[in-house]
Amino acid sequence: MKLFSKIMKNEEGATAIEYGLIAALIAVAAVTAMSQVGGTLTNTFTNVDNAMSAAEG
Repeated sequence: MKLFSKIMKNEEGATAIEYGLIAALIAVAAVTAMSQVGGTLTNTFTNVDNAMSAAEG
């Protein structure tokens, strides 16, 4: 019975799971932000390439 109550009071596993969930949410937010920035950069470089091509010709 003491072992069972000791296991129930131990919250280290729950804390580790909570930290893991927080890290996963941060990773999802970072990937989303980076993909949006990547799309913007692609458009910017395409515009620069088009402007340089137009200036050459």
